[in-house]
Amino acid sequence: MIRSILIALVAAACAHAQFADRDARYRLQPQDSIEIQYRYTPEYNATVTVQPDGFISLPLAGDVKVGDLTLDEASAAIAKKAGERLRDPEVNVLLRDYQKPYFVVAGEVAHPGRFDMRGSMSVVEAIAISGGFKDSAKHTQVILLRKADAQHAEVKVLDMKKLMSQQGIREDVEIKPGDMLVVPKNALSRLAPYMTMASTGLYGLSMALMFH
Repeated sequence: MIRSILIALVAAACAHAQFADRDARYRLQPQDSIEIQYRYTPEYNATVTVQPDGFISLPLAGDVKVGDLTLDEASAAIAKKAGERLRDPEVNVLLRDYQKPYFVVAGEVAHPGRFDMRGSMSVVEAIAISGGFKDSAKHTQVILLRKADAQHAEVKVLDMKKLMSQQGIREDVEIKPGDMLVVPKNALSRLAPYMTMASTGLYGLSMALMFH
């Protein structure tokens, strides 16, 4: 019964969704592989991997921050840095390989695990894709973990009963690549809006739940 209601609500949400970023250009992420081509000085061409901090290291230009930039923006950033040693360099950046965006749902759902993202995704849709809640799930305290930086994760506690209602569906939260949803069995105590990832063990707990 709950699963059928969830599917119906997801369909309603999709019907009213706004896709302002449908044509947004891809932005470079850590572990992406890119090829840098210099039009007039091909001896400086290189294929590199974006580091976890968003930087790449190039033979001529040195370290350049390209994380979260489009390919055109990355080309401009590299050309600007290379311009310190070359006169008016023309640079082209090609995406050779990239990390497929994903999200994780752990805990009291029918099929916990890691799921590929295809287009925009909401929390209600993510729960539906993971098979819906088990009877033992705590619907009113679902945890959304979103990495803020290398050491911290932003924590939000979501009331899915509200979000899955006819009135609350319009307030559904958009999932971002790398997000993790944790559906607990029991009520949780008050959580801080941010936590230190290394000290909480929540990610470890979530991974354990995934393979339970």
